[in-house]
Amino acid sequence: MRRRFKMLFLGLTAVLFLGILGGCTKQEAKQRDAWQTAQQTKTLTWGVKADTKLFGLMDVKDSQIKGFDIDIAKVLTKQMLGKDAQAKFVQVTSQTRIPLLKNGNLDAVIATMTITKDRQKVVDFSDSYFDAGQSLLVPKDSKIHSVKDLNHPGTKVIGVVGANSVSNVKKVAPKAQVIQLQDYAQALTALKSGQGAALTTDNGILFGMAVDNPQFKVVGKAFTKEPYGIAINQNQPALKKHLNQALEEIIANGEYNRLIKKWFGDIPGFNYREVER
Repeated sequence: MRRRFKMLFLGLTAVLFLGILGGCTKQEAKQRDAWQTAQQTKTLTWGVKADTKLFGLMDVKDSQIKGFDIDIAKVLTKQMLGKDAQAKFVQVTSQTRIPLLKNGNLDAVIATMTITKDRQKVVDFSDSYFDAGQSLLVPKDSKIHSVKDLNHPGTKVIGVVGANSVSNVKKVAPKAQVIQLQDYAQALTALKSGQGAALTTDNGILFGMAVDNPQFKVVGKAFTKEPYGIAINQNQPALKKHLNQALEEIIANGEYNRLIKKWFGDIPGFNYREVER
């Protein structure tokens, strides 16, 4: 009996030890020095959107995500780690990008993510790399011309879960009813089917939608300022430092403006010079 008790005690002790060890390993992985790892592997793993034309959209022809955010991530990776460095991409949404970053699945997130005080409580940001502003997408025959026209009981506005555009429009048009969907593809489908009078988010994203859907137009001046930043985990000062340095360098050498003109230079109604650096 004593021997069986002793064996059971040893077994439980081993399980507890392995559990603690596993927990420590997971914790250490989250707290790893992302910049040091990137230097060793010559790789950065980026969280990017795949449903946002101009910034990050899946190309069904070759199953590659393409857009301004993707190109900026590639250029920054090579600027930081050398010409042979590799940028890897993981698809995220407005809802999943912070959890995936906090769990250690990503080194950085570049996904039309506005720098806000609430988000800065849980993640760190690089300097702003794109200055957007919130606006509205409506049918071409719509009588809505600005966000003020939404402020009526029963008026439905479509937004996306996890995007700060939802809280913004509630402040400016508190009488409107906001419908929140999971991603921009669903939001645009809802607008097309008449589930809302307008779709609201950052103007850069809306202009991308309007390019492929000429029956819609972007209206009204931007009613917020939305500086996009690259999100990284907290307590990663080296990675943040090198990201900001690389961003300054690609602005100085003209690579940034080349990409701005590549993606936004031919978009009707979008003044890309406002975001040129």
